[in-house]
Amino acid sequence: MASPEETAAKVRENLLEKTGRTAEDWFVVLSGAGLEKHGELVKYLKTEHGVTHGFANFIVHDFRDRNSGDGDSADPVAAQYTGKKEHLRPVYDAIIAEVRRLGGDVEVSPKKAYVSLRRNKQFATVGPATNTAVEVGLNLKGHETTSRLQSGKGMVTHRVRLGATEEVDSELVGWIRTAYEGA
Repeated sequence: MASPEETAAKVRENLLEKTGRTAEDWFVVLSGAGLEKHGELVKYLKTEHGVTHGFANFIVHDFRDRNSGDGDSADPVAAQYTGKKEHLRPVYDAIIAEVRRLGGDVEVSPKKAYVSLRRNKQFATVGPATNTAVEVGLNLKGHETTSRLQSGKGMVTHRVRLGATEEVDSELVGWIRTAYEGA
C-alpha cells in the first residue's frame, strides 16, 4: 500500500496529463482567484476550469499547505513550537524519540497544528494543546480513563497532556505502544 506522500507524488505527476496544468500552474490560478475558503476554491476549479472533484480537492489542499503562512511552511513542527510554545519542543522531541523506537513502520506526518502518527492507520497525534502543554491523542478504544489518561475527542479516544520531558515515562510509552499495536 502506498504511503500518503507516495500517493500525493503520483497525483502531482498526473496533474499535467489529466488537467492540462502543473501544480505550480494551478497555484498561480488559485492565487488570482480572490477566494480563501477550501470549498470555494474547489468549486471554482470545478466550475470555472472543469477540474474533477478529486483533482480539485488535491490541488486546493496542496495550495493551502504550501501557502499556510504559519511561519516556516517547510517545517510545520517548527511552526507549531514557536513563541510562547517554544519551550515545549523538547517534550515533543522526547515523545517522537520513543515513537521511533516502536518500529520502522511508523509514519510521522506533520500537519498544520499537530503531528499524525500512523502505521496502517492513525494511532496517535502529538501537538501543542496550550502554551504550557503538549497533548498526545491516542486511539485506545475500550481503554478505561484515569486521572492522567483522559477522554479524547474527534479522531482520538483518549488524550494525555504533558508539560515536561520527565512526563514522557513508561506509562505514556505503554499507552502509545498499545495504540500502535492496534493500528
